[in-house]
Amino acid sequence: MTTILLVVIYIAFISLGLPDSILGSAWPVMYEGINVSISWVGILSMIIAGGTIVSSFFSAKVIHKLGTGLVTAISVGMTAIALIGFSFSSTFWQLCLWAIPYGIGAGSVDAAINNFVALHYRSRHMSWLHCFWGVGATVGPYIMGLCLSNHFGWYAGYQTIGMLQIILVIVIFLSLPLWKMKQQGHEEEIPGKALNLKAVLSLPGAAHIFIAFFAYGAVETTAGLWASSYMVLYRGIHAETAAKWASIFYLGITIGRFVCGFITEKFGDKLMIRLGQSIIVVGILLMLMPAGQAILFMGFILIGLGCAPIYPSIIHQTPYIFGKENSQAVIGIQMASAYIGTTFMPPVFGVLAQWLGVTLYSWYLLIFTLLMIVMVEQCNRRKGNIA
Repeated sequence: MTTILLVVIYIAFISLGLPDSILGSAWPVMYEGINVSISWVGILSMIIAGGTIVSSFFSAKVIHKLGTGLVTAISVGMTAIALIGFSFSSTFWQLCLWAIPYGIGAGSVDAAINNFVALHYRSRHMSWLHCFWGVGATVGPYIMGLCLSNHFGWYAGYQTIGMLQIILVIVIFLSLPLWKMKQQGHEEEIPGKALNLKAVLSLPGAAHIFIAFFAYGAVETTAGLWASSYMVLYRGIHAETAAKWASIFYLGITIGRFVCGFITEKFGDKLMIRLGQSIIVVGILLMLMPAGQAILFMGFILIGLGCAPIYPSIIHQTPYIFGKENSQAVIGIQMASAYIGTTFMPPVFGVLAQWLGVTLYSWYLLIFTLLMIVMVEQCNRRKGNIA
């Protein structure tokens, strides 16, 4: 039964990744069909991100009342309805309307499943969980691409992924008894507290780890979003080559998390976090070197590999550092902090790049990486958790 539930959880995280990357794939066709500017995708992205941030902040209270399994089912259901709604939208305001449940559903399921796995499963499963998110984020654009290339239109892409989400909702509802059995099987588990933001921030080291998550979100998203532009505009690399190598950054994260699942229990969460941070720094330093393309590409790969263990390892050690009774509240705000970083920091870099040049790219990543390192170590010191 435990294996069946774990499979359901993995599939749920694939479903979380599926819709995350399809908007960018479909938008070059969508914006023409609804007669808006190509830049308006930023509005949709901000609405989705806003819903995700809000739902992450309040996820602990909702999960405390309804339970992880039911919240996951409802959240995936909201996302499914939003995707179907997207497919029937013919105007921009309709897309904006459906973007609200799109984001709210994603934030709740992310926080719920992360805490459930942190409490009930070993660290390898947390790494593989986030690896499966990468699978979903890779498959989503592929499904959309198939629909577009076969002249079914972007509507069909959203409908297809929406129907897959509906099937998953049914599976999760059928598996609800397994979620309850898994929780009841852990007699030592302390029921989670529905803490407010002030109470969570008062926990020793909590503010530091939230800033660390914010910084991590800024590093990962800025690195991926601006990689091609940096290579083309600053290094003079051909656009097609740059796009290919930029995608390897995300592949590095996905493969890295798969590999981390086999070694994380040997080294421990704390060492995996430090190892990932060190690899990111090495990757950035390689990019700063006045060397050839091979060194630059190696730098991108290392940044992706370095990102791989950090997010899942910090989440997995949260119940240990802050207590099982507080972990759901803490993880919800961790998710929100990361989303704030991913939402706002890449556009901030865009403004800086416009005024000061894209050459700041590596230094921008380095600043946020160092901020993340300092905040994680400060959290360890506040909790007396120094290796």
